[in-house]
Amino acid sequence: MGIGLDAMTALSPTSDTRAGEVLRLRREISRMQRRRSEHTILPLDPAFAALLPEEGLLTGTSYTVSPSPALVLALLSAASGKGHWCAVIGMPTLGVEAAAAFGIDLSRLILVPAPGDRWLAATSALAEVVPLIVVHPGSRARDADVARLSARLRDRGCTLLVAEAPGLGRWPQSEGSIHLHDPDWHGLGEGWGLLSDCTVTVTARTRHSPRPSSVRVQLPGAQGAIESAAAELTALPSPAQERREESVPAELLYWAEAG
Repeated sequence: MGIGLDAMTALSPTSDTRAGEVLRLRREISRMQRRRSEHTILPLDPAFAALLPEEGLLTGTSYTVSPSPALVLALLSAASGKGHWCAVIGMPTLGVEAAAAFGIDLSRLILVPAPGDRWLAATSALAEVVPLIVVHPGSRARDADVARLSARLRDRGCTLLVAEAPGLGRWPQSEGSIHLHDPDWHGLGEGWGLLSDCTVTVTARTRHSPRPSSVRVQLPGAQGAIESAAAELTALPSPAQERREESVPAELLYWAEAG
């Protein structure tokens, strides 16, 4: 995966030369990408078009998102399809096969699965040259560090998606939030069958549009990527369906909500 594999090596907490490798990574990517984005909006998949007033992600800002790998990949897919570099920091369970299923260009995807306590340094370095970054914070950031990072996002035209982490609270200076909820998996019968796809609700709010907007989508759909939910999949479950869902083990429901 080219630069993506280099990034994983450079920012691994087991490396003895992490600081130097961060600088090397910055120089290497700089040769491949303009330092200042010329775009004011990064595109979203058409299934998400109604979520935000601009029908895309504002550059130079940050958004708080649910820590669902499926949601993260869906939010990256359209920008990646347009040739933009993307990076994901601190999400070791995010797989490259799933990313490819969402249409993400793996040659322009940087993965930093385990940055340890250097997650903020990794984010700041990549914000210099990568237009769309997802980070799952490993610790609470100081207000001064968040302010410096926000200034860098504005200066470079980078968009940051901050995956919520338990106990860390809301990310300061966020432009808005995008959350996944109410998952409804399909494929299970009366105690038999295989999970095939999942219908979820995705809801967004922004500072300029505080009234929430929601869409119902298949995430993942039957082909492993995002799909607009068919009318028959958005109907409320019948009492028989509700009884079947209650019989699903709690562990399965947990992983379904996690995406």
